[in-house]
Amino acid sequence: MAERQRSGGATGEAPEDRKPQSDEARSAFTPPLGVPLPPPPEDEHPTSEFAVPEGIAPEPPGEPEGSAFTLPAGAVAPDSSITQTNLLPGYTPPHGGPKVSLTKDTPWQDRMRTMLRMPVGERPAPERAAKQDEPGPPVPRILDLTLRIGELLLAGGEGAEDVEAAMFGVAHAYGLHRCEPTVTFTLLTVSYQPSLVDDPVTANRTVRRRGTDYTRLDAVFRLVHDVTSQGLTLEEAYRRLAEIRRNRHPYPGWALTAASGVLAGAASMLVGGGLVVFLAAAAGAMLGDRLAWLAAGRGLPEFYQFVAAALPPAAMGVTLSALHNYVDVQASAVITGGLFALIPGRALVAGVQDGLTGYYITAAARLLEVGYLIAGIVCGVLIVLYGGVHIGGATLNPEAALQRVERPGVQIVAAMLLSFAFALLLQQERHSVWVVTLNGGVAWVVYGALADTAGLDPVPATAISAGLVGLFGQLLSRYRYASALPYVTAAIGPLLPGSAVYFALLNFAKNELNTGIASLTKAAALALAIAIGVNLGSEMARMFLKVPGEAAGRRAAKRTRGF
Repeated sequence: MAERQRSGGATGEAPEDRKPQSDEARSAFTPPLGVPLPPPPEDEHPTSEFAVPEGIAPEPPGEPEGSAFTLPAGAVAPDSSITQTNLLPGYTPPHGGPKVSLTKDTPWQDRMRTMLRMPVGERPAPERAAKQDEPGPPVPRILDLTLRIGELLLAGGEGAEDVEAAMFGVAHAYGLHRCEPTVTFTLLTVSYQPSLVDDPVTANRTVRRRGTDYTRLDAVFRLVHDVTSQGLTLEEAYRRLAEIRRNRHPYPGWALTAASGVLAGAASMLVGGGLVVFLAAAAGAMLGDRLAWLAAGRGLPEFYQFVAAALPPAAMGVTLSALHNYVDVQASAVITGGLFALIPGRALVAGVQDGLTGYYITAAARLLEVGYLIAGIVCGVLIVLYGGVHIGGATLNPEAALQRVERPGVQIVAAMLLSFAFALLLQQERHSVWVVTLNGGVAWVVYGALADTAGLDPVPATAISAGLVGLFGQLLSRYRYASALPYVTAAIGPLLPGSAVYFALLNFAKNELNTGIASLTKAAALALAIAIGVNLGSEMARMFLKVPGEAAGRRAAKRTRGF
């Protein structure tokens, strides 16, 4: 005990200091006394087991991956004049295509079509500097404005590609550059994804009612041009859109009925009719127009409206044919003129154009609509023709009606009058009516020179004439920053296959199926030639006519080559 006390006193430690420390006070990893502590770890510079140790040089970067369709380095093309640095246009360079210049001097249709053909990652973002305290764009309102503009364009008969270009242009102008519009026959959809980690916002709108008003269509095109080029605010764009929707049609109902009569009369003169035929065809067409308005007021579908509109012209022609002993009138020309006023040329051209530009669902729907409308015309005309031929004793002779009388002066005037009346029916602006009238006259002059003077087959002659119509229409629309439809649709009126459709129906009524099918096939070939010619003329204008300024090239869809 004494030793312990002496030992404790010698060290000078208190008894409580000699207690063993707890586990929290010392650790198995604590170095013993006398061993220096290791340096603290550098937390701000962590290392990785995949890091290259000091003293070892990193591996050189690998060569960029090439393409299976790119010529090897040093290889020579078949013509021995093109190497790796001078590739053919058909080859894709390994580092991507050239940069596309999208200036605001070009029409917005060209700029937006170019961007729609680009992948989303390659599209240029809007050129605006975002401020730190500035809130983001009001996405729901922008999408709503985009859908409302697309609805007016689609309901007015615009092609699906132009509707998508307009929708994308509006959304892009307000800062939604990661935007994808989709257009089908009755449904408009637009989707916006803010970033790769944010949820996308999608809105859609259904087009349930269609109407032909090219004045409203031009106003919408001007609005899209101002939004994409002049930077209208959302409030200004909404106000102008409301004004466009409130505007009434430029022509009253009686003027439209009179225009349908003038159109039918002018068409009857194109196929050899005189003054009496003109008046008879005009009276039948105006009566048919009133019956169609009555059917529409009763809520009947458009199919039955066309059936009602086709009855009076056919009845007028059959009546004149039954009175051939008293009145010497070409009854077939009367019925043909009435059919010209009913053939849905606008929907036909739009349907074929959608198919040629790759919108196959919309094209199939439009062509199916054309088929139903033509079926309504067939039903209305066949009812009257069958009754007139088999019951009333009418003597309708298709062979006699096929004899064309060449009257260049009268036919040119009739063609221009037909285009003028067609433009009024389409509710065009007054300043464009005279332009499209002249365009229709030029189209008929070209067709007559090719078909009558040069003896060319009617199908290629029609395609060439329609190509000139599309070329002139696209040129005028690009100068005015407007839609090409008002300058094209009415001008192709004289080229519509009204006589071929009538001959097919008359042969069907006479139980001559083979001849009727041949005439109907010719009518389909003429309609397809018109649509392809108009589309080809428009594409030629976009390719070679750079107005105004330097237009950006539009990427085309690549051919799949079977895979």
